[in-house]
Amino acid sequence: LSGPSGTWTTVLDPMDQGGPYTLMAEQDLENMTLRDIYFGDVWLCSGQSNMAMTVLQVANASQELAAAAHYPYVRVFAAAPARSDMELEDLEQVNLPWSIPTAAENLGHGNFTYFSAVCWLLGRSLYEALGSPVGLVEAAWGGTPIEAWSSRRALRMCGLSEDTGRVTLELFFGLVLALTMKGYAPLELCTPLSPALSSSTSPHWHLSGPQTPSVLWNAMIHPLLNMTLRGVVWYQGEANTLLHRDQYNCTFPALIADWRQAFHTGSAGQTEPLLPFGFVQLSTYRRQSPDDSFARLRWHQTADLGVVPNARMPGTFMAVAMDLGDEHSPYGSIHPRDKQNVAHRLLLGARAVAYGDKHLVFQGPYPTRAILEVTRGLLNVTYSQELICRQRDTQAFEVRGRKSSPECWGREGHIDQGFSPLQVCCSSQAAPCQWLPAPVVAVGSQRVTLALGGCRTLVLGLRYAWAEWPCEYLSCPLYNPQGLPAPPFL
Repeated sequence: LSGPSGTWTTVLDPMDQGGPYTLMAEQDLENMTLRDIYFGDVWLCSGQSNMAMTVLQVANASQELAAAAHYPYVRVFAAAPARSDMELEDLEQVNLPWSIPTAAENLGHGNFTYFSAVCWLLGRSLYEALGSPVGLVEAAWGGTPIEAWSSRRALRMCGLSEDTGRVTLELFFGLVLALTMKGYAPLELCTPLSPALSSSTSPHWHLSGPQTPSVLWNAMIHPLLNMTLRGVVWYQGEANTLLHRDQYNCTFPALIADWRQAFHTGSAGQTEPLLPFGFVQLSTYRRQSPDDSFARLRWHQTADLGVVPNARMPGTFMAVAMDLGDEHSPYGSIHPRDKQNVAHRLLLGARAVAYGDKHLVFQGPYPTRAILEVTRGLLNVTYSQELICRQRDTQAFEVRGRKSSPECWGREGHIDQGFSPLQVCCSSQAAPCQWLPAPVVAVGSQRVTLALGGCRTLVLGLRYAWAEWPCEYLSCPLYNPQGLPAPPFL
């Protein structure tokens, strides 16, 4: 029994997955009966507008909605957007109570409402893979930074005060990119006249959702802590390209650790301590943008290690989405409609990390070492997996970075003889580092050879796909045979 409200909690004995079951509770002459109960795995899906995009908004929406009737054992639940300055014990409002999926009523209710396409497509695929019931919980709100979803404990772990983000974000010299048509969510972002961005709050940008620290944790996550979760899926980060971007390498791992502890405690130990946590690495926004905030945020999403799981982010998995850009999305290019590939990549990670499928390849190739051949001006980069090079046309692998300078790069012709998805940081003792293209001259089974163009200065660093829009749809330079893209790195 808990508190003056008279609420009580009990932990049931383990039950076989499946159903339907009937649950009865009795006390003296009072009784309550719950019917049509199924036992299975529950996944929480949270984040901002790309998580809130509904099945109605995705590519092939009509087909996806029509198929919903075939999945009565996937149940869906959606919390209503809400904020609170205090931790709540129960949701203030529910948009969608536990329901059987139907096309119009709950999967395609509207734009950026319910039900989440990423969450649904993942849950549907999990059901197909597992053959047992799956429960999906959506708690998402567009335009919201990670600070709003973090508890005060988590923010303190990163040295952020409770007043972080309480400033008023004013638009000075920006061109507002918003969808004001009825039913469309705001795009969340504004394009500044200057490409320069601060790593903290910038007066040139506008965010649409609540920014105040912990208000979404208090109202939308804390009330769910008594649920027993099998995993979490997170699609968020666009808002933090504008707010405390360079703290994301701390705030994201801190949120994961804090949610794990809270759900484990709140469920009386039923949620495992190392709760599997999947996330979507940011997709694209603007073509040919000189700003690298999206690239930096992608890197920070991995705690600056490039690949997950890693020492700072154990028990995690990631869906790379930088090759799923959608310039013509009616919801703005920041909202790509291809959520099927996102869900498929999350599924692979969930099966490997949450369900222990050790033989499943769930991440793309990443570099393990680099060897410099000074006399030949080459850099050989070895990857963890077999490489597939997708060069569909001359535009697919464009040169990135600044024009090469005669002092450092010798023959300019080398740049046009290959694509340049990788960039090398060259520097002399006196000059600062500058990023210049490093053309790929050969791709082996697991090795990429880069031409340094006769650069006689120090090679200080190497980066890959470091751009807001690094490649065309499904046409990044490097993939593995399973079709998973190599993640960006610095």
